[in-house]
This record gives sequence, structure tokens and C-alpha cells, in this order.
Amino acid sequence: MTTAIFGLRQRHVLELGNVFANKAGHFFVADQSFVNRCNENSLSASDIEFLQANGHVPVDNNLRSLSQKFQHEARSAKPDRLNYLILVPTLRCNLSCTYCQVSRVNEDRSGFDWTDEIRDQVLSFISTIDGPEIKVEFQGGEPTLRLDLIKSVIDACGRFESAEFIICTNLASLGAEFVALLSDKRVHISTSLDGNRLVHEKQRTSRSQYTEQFFENLRYVIDLIGAERVSALPTIDQSNPPDPQDLIDAYTTHGFNQLFLRPINYQGFARKRHPASKSDHNQWWEYYAEFIEALIQRNFANQAVILEETYLSLCLKRIFRIGVDGHVDLRNPNPVGIDYVVIDHDGALYPTDEARMLTRSGVVDLKIGAVGEGIDETLKQLFNANVSNDDDPQCAACVYQPFCGRDVIDDLSRYGRIDLPRHETFFCQKHLRLFDLCMRLIYSDDPAVQYSLAKWLGLAGASLPGQPRAL
Repeated sequence: MTTAIFGLRQRHVLELGNVFANKAGHFFVADQSFVNRCNENSLSASDIEFLQANGHVPVDNNLRSLSQKFQHEARSAKPDRLNYLILVPTLRCNLSCTYCQVSRVNEDRSGFDWTDEIRDQVLSFISTIDGPEIKVEFQGGEPTLRLDLIKSVIDACGRFESAEFIICTNLASLGAEFVALLSDKRVHISTSLDGNRLVHEKQRTSRSQYTEQFFENLRYVIDLIGAERVSALPTIDQSNPPDPQDLIDAYTTHGFNQLFLRPINYQGFARKRHPASKSDHNQWWEYYAEFIEALIQRNFANQAVILEETYLSLCLKRIFRIGVDGHVDLRNPNPVGIDYVVIDHDGALYPTDEARMLTRSGVVDLKIGAVGEGIDETLKQLFNANVSNDDDPQCAACVYQPFCGRDVIDDLSRYGRIDLPRHETFFCQKHLRLFDLCMRLIYSDDPAVQYSLAKWLGLAGASLPGQPRAL
């Protein structure tokens, strides 16, 4: 193919056409006649002019060629220092949800909290972190069972110019000590909201007493600190998903304008209780597309509030904005143990929260050190030898490679290995579908679609600028 000479990659997208892109992320859509001319090695002068004018192929010895090389390099994530901690002060929990990813233990168990020694080691570890800012996420178990440990960490972070603390909680209990902690404007809440009361109760514990208490506490916290400091995400049973409009209503009722739509994850207890979560299902992607369409139509009908599915929005930003690489599930390269690390209840260090879950489930030990001893550099380097998609031959031929990433932990979770051909992995199949959806939306002529995309990308107008199409 002639385009191969220019380093262009191609993918046929249903209901759209053929998407082409170069390694810098410049893309365009072409019809079959353009593809035929490529295959016949007969691109016209106007074809070449189109490719050069729109930055799809370099022109020798000019600024555009240098710009393309710079943009390719600028898309590479370059984390350089630690500024994000995921801390697990306790593995105990006061609930037992069927899709729990963590393999938590009952609230009355002992030996699953930080000891005084581990707490001191964590605080010492924090004292070694350079830089002006830090972000700390408290996971569990249910971390609010040990508010004393949470407060000790917050106090230790007083030296940073900027600090943010996220408490991931089921909101089953909301005592006076917890409420007092929320007066600190640096503290944010993350919780689960799976839908309306019936759906949430079924998904979580099947206990009506908890459900009523949860919604009461959620409303109280939102009224107290504002919806902007509270985030929620739904976990969807892909075999029985809620109606998209019902789920949207459940979020807008509480003042949320963002949600992260996700199926049950094949981690922790879910590996046993929801074994089907290991495999991808076409019905999930059909549901996802249906949900996005409902979201778009809702935004266009009521423009006072813009609703956003955050992962799709991230994928769109990865396409259009160089340097959007802060989300650790979607960046390239995706090294571990550099800008973030997980400290478990026993002081073990993990490269990601998913790695912690895999170890707890007895699948594979993915520890990379201990908080009192530091990171094992040999183990870290072993992980980081395979965290880029740049050298993978299938990725190098993929039109979406400039926007995509790599997740070796997910590969280990599902397959016990990291050397499967990319197209056979869930991570690849997932992002091919997501970026295909992005491209269909980008090139849609529907004003409702264009309106939501413009808002999600932070554009001033009501639509995207026109994207290039080959003649």
C-alpha cells in the first residue's frame, strides 16, 4: 500500500469508513475509492497534496516534518516523581458486596489493619516524597473504620503546597468524627452508586436497611460539602444492566454531572461470584453505546447541565490533546513505581490497586517491595520492561496506537501472561471499540452529538471543527 510508505495506519470502522492516522496522531477518514488508489499504488497529485496539507505525511526538510516528530515524542508519558499514593489502612469492611474487587475481610477480624509500626513507616515514607503536591487515595476494605490512621496521614501531608485526599467509602456509616473530617476542603469522597434504590440494593448487599442509610448519608454529605467534592461510579452487571435513562436520572437527582461506567471487574470476590466478568461480551458494548446515545440526547435536550461519561471523555481528549496522560489505565509508556504506588494494610507495596487485588485473590504475587524497606528496583524494572506499546508490532500497525496505552496487570489477571498478541487481549479489544465509537461520534453530523463532544472537550462553540476527509 502506498500509504505504508508514509507510515500511515488504516482501520475500517463500521458505519463510518476507513480511518487513517500517522504515529503523531493526525487522522482522517477516507472512502473505499481512496483505499483502492492506495492498494493500486496510484495516489493522485491531489491525494498527496491533501496528505501533506493536513499534516498526515511529512514534507522533507520543513517545519511540518519536525512538528510531526515533536508531536509523536510529546505523546509519550514521562512520569518523573512520586506524587500519588493509594493507601489501604484496613482491609476490614462493614459490607459484603458480591462484586467486591478486593477480597476484603469482615469488620470483626483482627490483624488486617496497619500496626503502629506500619503506620510510622508510612508516615516516614511520605516524608521522603519530593515536590510541592501530593494526592492520597484511601482504599480498603472500608477505610473510615480507621479514621485515626487517615487523620495521621493528612497531618503528615501538611508540608505540601497542595494536597488532595480521596476517601473511598461505602457511606454505610457517617459518624461525628467522619463529618468533622469533611470540614477540611482538601478531603473528597468517592463512593458507589449503581442506580436507583432497587438496583443499588440488589448490586450491593440486598439489605434494605443499608440502602436507606446509604442514600440518607449520600444526601447529607452532598448537602454538607457540595457535589463537586463527591464522586460516584456505577458497577454494572453486564448480564442485567439498568435502563440507561434510569441510571442517568439516579445521578442527576444527586447533582452529579459525571460518572464512570464500568462492568463488573474480574478481580477479588468477583472472580468467584461473577466468573462471566472475565470475558468481554458484545452485549456490554451494545449497552455502552446505548448509554452514550442517551447521555448525548439528554445533554442536547437540557443544556443547563452537561453530563459526561469520564472514560469516553478521556479517550476523546487523548485523540485531540497532546499531554493528556495522567490516567494510569491509558498512557504510553505506563511505568510502575514511579509517580504512584499502593501501600497495603500489611505494608506491602504494589504497582497498582489491581495488582494488590490479584495478590489478595491468590492468583499471582505482584508485590514490588515493603514500605519499611522501599521499592525493590529489580522487580520494578522487570515490570517496566514491558509497559510500552511502541515496540509491539501489532500496536505499531494500529491506527489508534498514538492514543492508546498498555496494561500488563490486566493481562496477568485474565491470562496469566503478558505476551499474548495484542488483538487477543481484553485491553486491546476494549479500546478498539472505544476509539471506533469516538471516531463515529467525531464524524457524526448530528447536532446533538457535536454539542456534547464540544462540551466534553471544553470548546467554546457548539460543535467540533470539521475533521479531514480524503477525497
